[in-house]
Amino acid sequence: MAKRRVLSEFWQFLKQEKKYWLMPIVIVFLLFGLLIVFSQSSAVAPFIYTLF
Repeated sequence: MAKRRVLSEFWQFLKQEKKYWLMPIVIVFLLFGLLIVFSQSSAVAPFIYTLF
C-alpha cells in the first residue's frame, strides 16, 4: 500500500509541476536497478559487469 501511495504522489507531482521529462530518467534508473539485481544471481553476471 505504501508503494502505491509513493507512486501516486510522484505522479501527482509530475502532473502538477509539469515535469514529465523526469519520467524517462526514473524508468532508466529502475531498469538498471532491476538489471543489477537479477544479474547478481545468474551466470550472466560477469558479462554484464563488463558493460559498466
